[in-house]
Amino acid sequence: MIEATLRAVFSLTVVLFLMWGLARLVRRGPIGRGTASLSVLSRQQLSRGASVAVVKVDDRALVLGVTDAQVTYLTEAPLSAFERPAFADVLAEHAGTDDVLTNRRSARHAAPETRPGPLAGSVLSPSTWSQVAGFVRDRASRQR
Repeated sequence: MIEATLRAVFSLTVVLFLMWGLARLVRRGPIGRGTASLSVLSRQQLSRGASVAVVKVDDRALVLGVTDAQVTYLTEAPLSAFERPAFADVLAEHAGTDDVLTNRRSARHAAPETRPGPLAGSVLSPSTWSQVAGFVRDRASRQR
């Protein structure tokens, strides 16, 4: 009876160890993958099953059409159009000022950003709500 219990515990330990090792191997990815970097820079949903994505592959920005059934290469875009400035660049831009964040905040409220964010055009976008408020203000002032 004790021998069967020890055999079962040992077998369970071996199985759990193998599962742990396989999970680490899968998480790490294939060996010899190379140094190619792949990341999604931007994605805009067009409909329920279709979207456009900008993907960074090494030093190229590829614009892809993505549906439930396929991925289609549309064009290649300049990578600089999708890269955000590093924090060091922002600090260098505002060198000599007392409060970098205050200056960024006032600049943001003074003029809208020229580059759309990930929420641009959606109900969650602050610019959408400011446009709606401006429209309602204009309509109310015209009716008076």
